[in-house]
Amino acid sequence: MIQVARKVKNFGAFYQRALGFHHDSVRDEPAPYPGVKTEFTKEMRFILPEEVPTIPIYRVLNSQGKVINPDHDPGFEKEDLVEMYKVMVKTSIMDRILYQSQRQGRISFYMTNFGEEATQIGSARALKFKDVVFPQYREAGVFLWRGYTPLECMHQCFGTSKDFGKGKQMPVHYTGAKVNIQAVSSPLGTQIPQAAGYAYALKQRDRDACAVCYFGEGAASEGDCHSAMNMAATLDCPIMFFCRNNGYAISTATKDQYRGDGIASRGIGYGIPAIRFDGNDLFAVYNATKAARKLCVEEQRPVVLEAMTYRVGHHSTSDDSTAYRSVDEVKHWDTVDTPINRIRNYLTGRAWWDETQEKEFRSNARGEILRGFKEAENTKLPNPLLIFDEVWDELPAQLQAQKDEMIKHCMKYGENYPLQNHEDMK
Repeated sequence: MIQVARKVKNFGAFYQRALGFHHDSVRDEPAPYPGVKTEFTKEMRFILPEEVPTIPIYRVLNSQGKVINPDHDPGFEKEDLVEMYKVMVKTSIMDRILYQSQRQGRISFYMTNFGEEATQIGSARALKFKDVVFPQYREAGVFLWRGYTPLECMHQCFGTSKDFGKGKQMPVHYTGAKVNIQAVSSPLGTQIPQAAGYAYALKQRDRDACAVCYFGEGAASEGDCHSAMNMAATLDCPIMFFCRNNGYAISTATKDQYRGDGIASRGIGYGIPAIRFDGNDLFAVYNATKAARKLCVEEQRPVVLEAMTYRVGHHSTSDDSTAYRSVDEVKHWDTVDTPINRIRNYLTGRAWWDETQEKEFRSNARGEILRGFKEAENTKLPNPLLIFDEVWDELPAQLQAQKDEMIKHCMKYGENYPLQNHEDMK
């Protein structure tokens, strides 16, 4: 069903076809230089980017949820596809509740996933649990699909004593060994070379798994992305570089980020197989990720995936996107071509879902999330002394002195701090 293009053995021949070089201009003598594998030519001609064909966007479902080519329908069972749809909807409901709670001052920060639900659930469904995920910060759906619960998300966002990170990270920085996903980290792009390094280590011990690194097209402008892709290409690391190209790096539109053909084309430049697909199409995301994983694991090489999607929400609760994009633009992607509506149309078209089920599920999901919200909001915060733990095996003398000083300070001035909201300092 999905064909993987084999590597071009002679890029000179490719450019001849693409740019119209005359065949008789190329000599049979190969160029001996170690930096490239090509041939000499007697023509002098610059390769203009506007003359090179752009990479097309693979899709299975059109905007109305109709299958374009039945051969590419992944053939999910009803229960499986309905469950994928439910996680997409639940992610959206959780987003609205936590976004509103931040506006009410109940949590300090939040980032929504609106418009990108299919990129998360479609890709997560195509992975094996042994594949380790390196997220950026807009992958809540991947966490939920792998078994993270809304309640655990709430504990993290409130920074409670039941948070796996023990309250040391800002909201939406989920982590959990139980789902085999590395911790979300604020510095942009740092997870990309870390994932490449992990993939290299994985290559040495388990040839049936890979690393999966999510990032946005904005993070692809970081030097870390270059380092990671070049390392993965030269060392044949089994890693999937999964780029969510959602149109904006905070307030910077793609037209101001790069001049080239998106992110997938960079994979080709590094010698990495690449594919671009419709990130709002659950089936296309699943098919592309499944095929990429097969290539990645079986051939032990990296793959670049570019999911074309749209960030419907503000970048974060610290952002006001109306300052740099129109309301009409956002409204189109929020109502006309949403990934949730697209797959719901497919489900209703097959009589696998109806309005009654929709209302019942949304009501139940909202109730579950609100109960978790209430529980987390009323759970005590961690013991403040935990700030000193889990960095050093043995606490250095200067930190031990600071810890002792903090204990004395809190014993003397504790009434000036909301220590009653925390677990006891022991």
